[in-house]
This record gives sequence, C-alpha cells and structure tokens, in this order.
Amino acid sequence: MKPTDFAYYLTDFLSKHLPGTVGLSPNTIMSYRDTFSLFLEFCSEHKKIKLEKLSLGNLNRKLVEEYLEWLEKTRKCITSTRNVRLAALHSFCRYLQMEFPDYIHRAQQILSIPMKRTKKISIEYITLNAMKFLLEKPDKMTKKGRKDIVLLSLLYDSGARVQELADLKVGDIRIASPSTVKLTGKGSKSRIVPLMKPMAELLKQYLKENNLTEPYAFDYPLFSNRSKGKLTRAGIAYIVKKYAGKAIEDAPGLFPDKLSPHCFRHSKAIHLLQSGVNLVYIRDFLGHVDIQTTEIYARIDGEMKRKALEKNNNNVVSDKLPEWQNNKGLINWLRGLEK
Repeated sequence: MKPTDFAYYLTDFLSKHLPGTVGLSPNTIMSYRDTFSLFLEFCSEHKKIKLEKLSLGNLNRKLVEEYLEWLEKTRKCITSTRNVRLAALHSFCRYLQMEFPDYIHRAQQILSIPMKRTKKISIEYITLNAMKFLLEKPDKMTKKGRKDIVLLSLLYDSGARVQELADLKVGDIRIASPSTVKLTGKGSKSRIVPLMKPMAELLKQYLKENNLTEPYAFDYPLFSNRSKGKLTRAGIAYIVKKYAGKAIEDAPGLFPDKLSPHCFRHSKAIHLLQSGVNLVYIRDFLGHVDIQTTEIYARIDGEMKRKALEKNNNNVVSDKLPEWQNNKGLINWLRGLEK
C-alpha cells in the first residue's frame, strides 16, 4: 500500500529532520512522538479517520483545535502539557512549509493557534535541615538502603535533573581529587560539576560495594534496577516519594505536602545562593542557558529574607554554615566557569 503524504512527511520529520537537521535530543524527539501518537489516536477513535487514509489535506486548524480540546477535556492534560503538544505541531508545520510549499497557507493557520497562558509555577524547595533529615531516612544497614542514600545525595549535591541522573554511567564519575561528575543535560550538552568530599566518599564506597571499579564497568549505568538495566525517571521518582513520605510523616512541618525529585535541584540552588555563591556561577552549575532562568531563585531568596525580617527585627546570625560556604575549592571552581 502506498503511504499517504502525511505518513511520508511525518516519518521524515521524526526520523531525519529532528535528529539530523535540528539536532534535538532523543528525549525531546520522544516527546514529539508522543504528541503524534496521541494525535493519531484522536483522529482514528474520535474523528473516525482511517490512519491509512490520513493525509495532509485532513490536517487543518479546526482539527488541531479539536485535538487540543480533546487533550484538555478528555485526557485531562494540564495547560503546560497542552502547550507542549501544540509546540510539536507548530514545529511540524514549520517543517512542512519548507518541504511542501503547497501547504504554506494551512500551515500558517495552524501556526497562528496561540499558546495558552499558564499559571505561575511555584518553586518547590526545602531547607538545609530538612534535606539533612530526609537523607537520614534510608537504612544504612542494608545494601538497598545504602544505594538509595547515594542516589538521593547525588541528586542533591550535583543539582542534577532527574534524566541527567538516570543517564549517568560509571565513567562519568571522577573519585580522585578534585572529585567531579559529568552531567549530560538538555540538547545533549555536558557539564562538569564538582562533588563535596562526603559525596565523593559515598560514591567510592558505592562503586566498590557494587563491583563497579573495574575498567569493564566504565559504560555501566551508575544506578540500575533489578533487571540490571538503567534506572528510569519513574524509578528515581519512586525512591524519592518513598523516603519523602517517611520524612513528611515524621516531621510534617519541615516539608511541603508533596516532594518531587526536582525539589532537590531547586533546594540546591537556593542553598548555594544563601551561602553567598554568585547567581552567574549557579547558572553554570545548574546548566541553565539563560541567566533569567536562574534569577527565579534570587527572587525566592529575597522573598524569604523579607518574611524573616518581618517576623524578627533583630539580627539573626547562624553559627552553622553549609559545608560549601567554607569550601574554597568549590568557590574557585565556580569562579573559573566564567573564564
């Protein structure tokens, strides 16, 4: 059976244009594929369009708007998810304008569908004492508990995104001084992040206990599941939820009602800022492209300070400082990122 023009161009878009011409990461391409999988499901089951007959002639503004409405009302997608799906369709239409000039008018009609305004996202973070309390929850007497301690500690100490942690290989860890971890983030961009001495020691013990110190283990996943495969985002989220639940139950006043893996990254950024690290260095530490993304932490920190001053007019001086405040090696490393 001869493929339709929609099938031809969609296949070329996903398999050649996005990875080859645009250079998107596999995770982003997977998100685009999810968008079109749902779109095909919508066309087949709700619009009764046979997929083998679906053509570019069917793809118009009305169909896309109905698809977006279906996502929100039937699939219960939140506004931000709806916007992600629309962004993928916009990208496909921009591609079609170049590859299929006859489609320019319809493509521009779809491109004119606006993104919906989303509610301001609240940044979830916890205090340094709360983080220490949480990291004490895994059972140090069991191998599983020790693995979870290392995973949670590294998630916090490196400020890694969940996917960055899931993608880590043994070879990305440098135990020798200065200890570092290589994180590969959005757009397959890598950065080297320094590790605190306690974190490096935890990793050293973990690698030794799990027989990951030999050269042949260089490309093994740093954290694996029961099947010896790479631990997934969902697997990491499960571990975080497990210990967060215990911590919240024992000390509800220290934590928000829900605690996601990304909270570790936000908390690290806030703690670095509170200990006097320049925002520019934090931007590079977190792997942000734009300083404006990092500035949200400065606004949060400013709000925290304002509330503290309103509660207490006296000067408040802490006699206990985070470890990195006195760590000249980390401060010098962060400063060196600008050079």
